[in-house]
Amino acid sequence: MTRLGWLGLALLLAVLVPALLGGSELLPRLQSFAPGLMMLLLGMILLCWAINAIRLRLLLGEQGAQVGRMRSLGVIIATEFAICTTPGGTGGPLTLMTLLARERIAPSRSGAVFAMDQLNDLLFFFCAMLAIAAYALFHRLGQSQAHMLMGSALLLCIALTVIVLLVRYRHAVMRGNGRLLRRLGVTSQRRLRWARKVLRFAHALADTLRMPRRRLAAVFFLTCAHWCLRYSVLYLVLRGLGVDLAWIPSFLVQMLSLSAGQFSLLPGGAGAAELTSAALLSPLVGSSTAAAAILIWRAVTYYFYLLAGGPVFLYLLARPLLDRRPRQAD
Repeated sequence: MTRLGWLGLALLLAVLVPALLGGSELLPRLQSFAPGLMMLLLGMILLCWAINAIRLRLLLGEQGAQVGRMRSLGVIIATEFAICTTPGGTGGPLTLMTLLARERIAPSRSGAVFAMDQLNDLLFFFCAMLAIAAYALFHRLGQSQAHMLMGSALLLCIALTVIVLLVRYRHAVMRGNGRLLRRLGVTSQRRLRWARKVLRFAHALADTLRMPRRRLAAVFFLTCAHWCLRYSVLYLVLRGLGVDLAWIPSFLVQMLSLSAGQFSLLPGGAGAAELTSAALLSPLVGSSTAAAAILIWRAVTYYFYLLAGGPVFLYLLARPLLDRRPRQAD
């Protein structure tokens, strides 16, 4: 099945889950949602993109000056679009490296920036889990919320364990990768080229980690701001639907749902994220409200990424080809 076919299937599943869950009550619930609040939510996403553009320029260090403010914003929007349209978000780092390579930034450097960005995200969620666990010590959580907290903590621990093992046994991993490539029939020249790329990436990541502490602290602060905004969308959607659900359970629902979407390997986690959020949210707010909330939440944090990111993605990738046309004609 082609990529467009997978994306179409994912979008169909994404719409089908809340439609079946909400039934005939879904449309009246959607009509009751205030248009002004919808504009606010979309504005929050635009602010998230602007924050991530600043993060990108900070992580690039001195090379950040090569990427203008609007250009960095376009790179972020195009990268988010690629993440939403490829299985497991695999197109994100490739898009970032391709676009930054046109600004004369080496793939090893842009790859290290993407990895550092992901590490900051992981650090934020680790701190968030610690804060929620501390909150749970002094406030009684419901059984479903306690299960969501345990599930989120388990996923986070698995991710941290994998990263620690990769760093601790990186040399053994590289040797094992070399043996695997040799068994697959890859020539020694290609294996050597691959090893050099990995070493360049490791050195670039080390250089990024050695940035001034103020810069790294600013990047982490922006990371916290981005995710607090992004994970407030579902909370505000529920408030707009007349449901007073606390921020913490809405945070846990989003974290588990989006994690399930990543593991499903469907583009943007479409279908799996809706199904998981429906299972977690329905016992808390009811089926019809959960269906409307999921549809609006995903419209803001997924469909809007596709609608706004598609033209930017095509423009940034197609523009160099269009610029070459007159030269070739001459």
